[in-house]
Amino acid sequence: MKKIKSFITLILALSVTCANASNPKNGKIETANDSLRLAELNNFWAEVSRTVKEGDFEGYKATYHEDAVVVFTTGKNKGSVSIAKALQNWKQGFMDTKTGKTQNNVEFRFSQRIGDETTAHETGIFAFQSNNGAGNANQKQFVHFNALLIKRDKTWFLVMEYQKSKATEEEWNLLE
Repeated sequence: MKKIKSFITLILALSVTCANASNPKNGKIETANDSLRLAELNNFWAEVSRTVKEGDFEGYKATYHEDAVVVFTTGKNKGSVSIAKALQNWKQGFMDTKTGKTQNNVEFRFSQRIGDETTAHETGIFAFQSNNGAGNANQKQFVHFNALLIKRDKTWFLVMEYQKSKATEEEWNLLE
């Protein structure tokens, strides 16, 4: 299955490269390496969304480097924690989703994507919504975030997630 995903990623990247090779974007010409990296990262964020929606805790955990750090500057609990500690706090939510007790969804949009073949710094907004199964959907929460990723053996991993500040729906709508 991984080979098929890798093949599809490569085909998508090549088609995007061909389509965008001569189109300036923000004053820059996108290279084949940029197109491949962005295609791979789009797949990465789609996988993060899938794991949240399906309550796949192990899959979600696998998107982080084992030494990752999560930084929070929104809400009451400001600070930074190891990914191990953050995952402990989030695990029950995944279990509740897996059993159907809650329904969760997260989407990502980006304002800046910088990187090379093995590193990436992504800036954007994520939108998170939860439903407790009794028809009580929480209002979507929009959060400005930064993510620092590395690629090891053809796999991207989050090294740092920085949840910076609350965002508005209007800011969300301005991003692609």
